[in-house]
Amino acid sequence: MHEPNRTITTPATRYGDPIHRPRPVEPHTVLLPADIPPGVDWVTLPNGVRTLAYTHPHPAPAPEPEPVREPIPRWAKTTALLAPTLGCGIAAAGFGISYAAPGVLAMAEALWATVALIAAGALTPLLLRASRGKGGRGAGPVQHITQNITASGMFGRANGTINHR
Repeated sequence: MHEPNRTITTPATRYGDPIHRPRPVEPHTVLLPADIPPGVDWVTLPNGVRTLAYTHPHPAPAPEPEPVREPIPRWAKTTALLAPTLGCGIAAAGFGISYAAPGVLAMAEALWATVALIAAGALTPLLLRASRGKGGRGAGPVQHITQNITASGMFGRANGTINHR
């Protein structure tokens, strides 16, 4: 006879539990590196299982661009060329002054002598004039001479008269 429908209940179990519901054993397939398609690679999951997964392609690192060499400014070139020239000029001047120092000292003494001579030359007429008194040797009246010269034309002959007062 026919048996009425009976429902069999089993306790709730986890799928793959080796005691209650064993999973069928699947044979592992062996993949050669040549069989792995591009964009797929072996990865290790956080629980430690290694598996194949799609990965982002790693682009080759771009080469660093070479630094662009900027031209050297004109003022920098000029300064670089003038610096040794100026330094050598100062050194040469110092060297020349060290050789000329005795001569410069002698010239300084000669210049002081020249200043004294000029001062004496300027004071001599003043002293002579002051030494002349009213009764001295040149105590005569002062004479004035006037001269009148006339000429006619550019190449004409000049005539003149002298007047004593």
